[in-house]
Formats: sequence, structure tokens, C-alpha cells
Amino acid sequence: MNISFLDLKATYLELKEELDQAYHRVMESGRYLLGEELEAFETEFANYCNVKYCVGVGSGLDALHLILKALNIGKNDEVIVPANTYIATWLAVSYVGAKLISIEPDETTYNINPDLIEEAITEKTKAILVVHLYGQPVAMEKINAIASKYNLKVIEDAAQAQGAKYREKSVGSLGDAAGFSFYPTKNLGAFSDAGAIVTNDPDIAHKVKLLRNYGSEKKYFNEVKGFNSRLDELQSAFLRIKLAKLDEWNKKRQKIANYYLENLKHIKNLQLPNIIEDTEPVWHLFVIRYSHRDYLQKKLAESGIGTLIHYPIPPHLSSAYQQEYKKASFPITEKIAKKVLSLPIYPHLLEQQLNIVTQTIRNIINYE
Repeated sequence: MNISFLDLKATYLELKEELDQAYHRVMESGRYLLGEELEAFETEFANYCNVKYCVGVGSGLDALHLILKALNIGKNDEVIVPANTYIATWLAVSYVGAKLISIEPDETTYNINPDLIEEAITEKTKAILVVHLYGQPVAMEKINAIASKYNLKVIEDAAQAQGAKYREKSVGSLGDAAGFSFYPTKNLGAFSDAGAIVTNDPDIAHKVKLLRNYGSEKKYFNEVKGFNSRLDELQSAFLRIKLAKLDEWNKKRQKIANYYLENLKHIKNLQLPNIIEDTEPVWHLFVIRYSHRDYLQKKLAESGIGTLIHYPIPPHLSSAYQQEYKKASFPITEKIAKKVLSLPIYPHLLEQQLNIVTQTIRNIINYE
């Protein structure tokens, strides 16, 4: 039995009738941008995140970029970011011309280490951009306390964490603004690139609305130099249908994660995810660590089991940032990148498949 890393078709088949109806509804409406479907999704997703405002945009990267622009962060400013993240987090800061101040992760959670943030703050620091990596919420209490002490903005990169909670508060409501990605692989995924920002700040929401649409609120009246980044009607309609299923799907992911945690816990030298107190992760990814990661991945592939590495190249070692950083700049991040491996996790995985994955891992490591 081949077990793919992810099965997006299964999601479509589960919701085929509703999705097909939504397609016809939008196509027959004759309105494909900035219409009723987008407005409805923005209202529904804001309510889901327990915030006042949601603004749909073209991608998760655009969401972070436009938040930074709306906060007037730019040249000569500094933004604190995790060293251990997908490169999109860094690119958003680079797009506005601000300086990246990168912080190593807590090795037990992979998220930014709050204990290292305060010493990195300077008079140029304007914001702390946290990432809820793999769907594991950052413990925000200490970060928000530091931000309050130094009058900094807190931005959440919630691209992988739709539905996650910290102390019973929804991710997206834990800072000044949050950026979400609805890339097809996400827990809440569109069928194309898509994203949104959420916030309780009316000024941020208003500015992002201008920025996403050429700087214009009224057609041909351009108030600022904006961009073209709009969540379209078709994807909005699809996301509304999927949003109604998100909690159910996240619970299935939690069940799968619990199965992995229980059935892989006694394997020697295999490090499993650590769930920190007061958090409710949504398991966008289930990431293990193993010293002979490449060998394990190869053997799993030979057994028909798909895996991926998130992420093999940290941002600071990418060619995009090679002139600004060198190897060993962030040793913990580099150590993690050499050992992490993501196992299959999605709502339509069967227990029989999970049993095969866990038994195969046990056989490979014990044989080795």
C-alpha cells in the first residue's frame, strides 16, 4: 500500500457537491473580484478567529508584507523574526526594506525562543514577528509582555495554524495583526494561492484594504501606492465551505498526532514533537527528528511512504540571503534542519495506514 504524504484530492471528493455548487454560483454571478463571497468569508473568518476584522489577500506572504506596510515599518527599522521558519517570513520583512533580527528557536518546540528576544531589541526595533510553526502555537505571554515593555508591535505568522489556540484564545487574536496562508496544503486551504490578515485594529484593516487594491478604496481614486493582492470570489466561496469543516478536520489531525505520539514513543533516538502547556496545536505538520534522517526517508520511500523535510535549507543559508549570513550563524536552526522529517498527516488518513507508517519506522530503525 502506497501512502502519500498528502492527499488533496480526498478533500475535494468529500466536499465535491458543495464545491461544485459554489463554482457554478460564482461563475453565474458574473462578479469575480471584491464581491459578496469575499465579504462573507471575511466576516466568517474574523468570527472564527474571534477578531473584528479580516481582509482577504492574494497569499500568506502578501498578508505579512501588507501588515508591515500598514504599520509603516520600513528602511532603518528592525523586525525580530525566528531563524527557524519558512523563508516567506523573512521575505516579507525584506520587501519593506527593514532589517531582519533573527532569533534561534527553542529546540524543544522549534518556535522562536522568547528568552532570547529582549537582548536583541534596539532603539530601531519596531516589531516582533512570531511564527506558529507546524501548527504549534507560540507561548505568547512572555512575548507580549516584552512587546508592551518596549512599545513594539506583535505580528503573527499564522500560515500553518488555522484553528490553533493558546490559553483558549485563537491564533490570530494574540497580537496586533496576523497573516494567514490558504495555500492548498494548509489545514484551511484554497485551490490556489490565497491569504488573509486578521486584526482588532481598524486602522490596520483599513490600510491593508487600500494596499491590496492599488491603494484605492474607490475606483480610480488612489490614496497610496498600493499593490494588486486580492482574494478572489471563487476561492472565497471554496474557503467558506472548508471553514465549516475546519474544526472537524483539525480534530482528526489531533487524533492522528496522538496515534503517532503513542506508537512511536519508545523508539530509541527518535525525537517526537513536544506540546507545550496551555496550547492546542492543529498539527499542520507532524515533525520528528532523527540523526540518520536521510536514511530513514529513503527507506520509507522504498516502502511506499511519502515524507517531506520542513525545511532542508534555513533562510539564512539560502542563496537569497547568502551575502548577509554565513554557515553556523544559527547553529540550533542548522542542527534542526539536518534532522527533521515530516510524516503524513491529513484528515483522510486511515488507521490502517498509520499502523503501516509507525510499524515501518520501527522496523527501519531497529534494523539499522
